[in-house]
Amino acid sequence: MKAEELDKKFDNGEDVLEFFDLSTLRLPGLETKPVKVDFPQWMVDALDKESKRLGIQQQVLIKDWIAEPLNAS
Repeated sequence: MKAEELDKKFDNGEDVLEFFDLSTLRLPGLETKPVKVDFPQWMVDALDKESKRLGIQQQVLIKDWIAEPLNAS
């Protein structure tokens, strides 16, 4: 199918997802990269306590806390 045909189907409100391989879908800028950060023990203990209180993983808590001020700017 040519791009023009696909565009026309999409513009007409037709479902075009069948024409895409969603297993290879990537959102630019959202790729992950591991970063090593060393925390003092008291911070690790506090992170453990807070993540358990909220019922989320420690990594999710850290990402959320870092993302908040970055998204605000």
